Amino acid sequence: MRIGPIDTDRKVFIIAEIGNNHEGDGSVAEEMIGRAAESGADAVKFQTIVPERLVEPGQTERLKQLRRLCLAPEVFPKLKETADKAGVLFLSTPFDLHSAAFLAPLVPAWKIASADNDFLPLLDAVALTEKPVLLSTGLSDRSQVVRALGYLLGAWAARGHSGQLALMHCVSSYPTLPEQANLLAIRELSGLGKTVGYSDHTLGIEAAVLSVALGARIVEKHFTLDKGFSDFRDHQLSADPREMTELVRRIRQTEQMLGSGKKQIMPCEQNVAAQARRSAVAAQDLPQGALLDGNRIEWLRPGGGIPPSQANALIGRRLLRPLRRGERIDENLLA
Repeated sequence: MRIGPIDTDRKVFIIAEIGNNHEGDGSVAEEMIGRAAESGADAVKFQTIVPERLVEPGQTERLKQLRRLCLAPEVFPKLKETADKAGVLFLSTPFDLHSAAFLAPLVPAWKIASADNDFLPLLDAVALTEKPVLLSTGLSDRSQVVRALGYLLGAWAARGHSGQLALMHCVSSYPTLPEQANLLAIRELSGLGKTVGYSDHTLGIEAAVLSVALGARIVEKHFTLDKGFSDFRDHQLSADPREMTELVRRIRQTEQMLGSGKKQIMPCEQNVAAQARRSAVAAQDLPQGALLDGNRIEWLRPGGGIPPSQANALIGRRLLRPLRRGERIDENLLA
């Protein structure tokens, strides 16, 4: 899957999820972009929320909180410019159709929140742009994930577009307890034939790093300047700049350790093999013409001669010259 210049088959795509941790302050949001870029993240992600298009009018406290946290629409193009200058991709999750239309020129891909993976009008809206989709799978079982996946693929197919889609394992609990993280679900999602990722809500960075070992090619972790920034819930479950730097370092290290996935002799093993493998030698002093059997052959290091895997080919053959005990039995000595 390709997101902007990044091929997730070659490199794990790491997203610093700023979300609403800027708390409605555009200057804080810009600072967060810079700190996320310094940490080594590939992208920053925001949330584009119009409170009145998200919750009912009667939810007065929720509306009040959202109005305090969200950014004005005119701020987002400036944040995109800031991200471009910092060398990170700019993403934002739309929470309504108008926001999706507004963001379309600004983002290289879409992130759909778990709560909206059944919001079919929004899926239609993002499918229409033919941009890659990162679909969070929280609040869903396998059948619901398959349904959302099928809907997006169908919407693309109707337009003659194959589409690029990643299924993001996610547990929509803030924070997610370790025993609820269910990271092995990443393997099940990979069986659906699409790129898989992980959107992390646990405390710390362990789950995010482990997800890569299980196959996640996109990792999203909430990001904050300071866990004690305010009493807003998301700060406590976010990685601060020090943790995000460590998360990136450990994911890159994990990528190196995972290697190609092919079982092969590694370059560092070449010299070891020559010393650690065994070769056929005479188990005792043997005269010319001696008939080889299991009692007359011993297997000693180093390798380079006839290996134990060819033992059966030696039995019943005769020596062309005498051998002393421990002397190597080479092919040119055998009749």
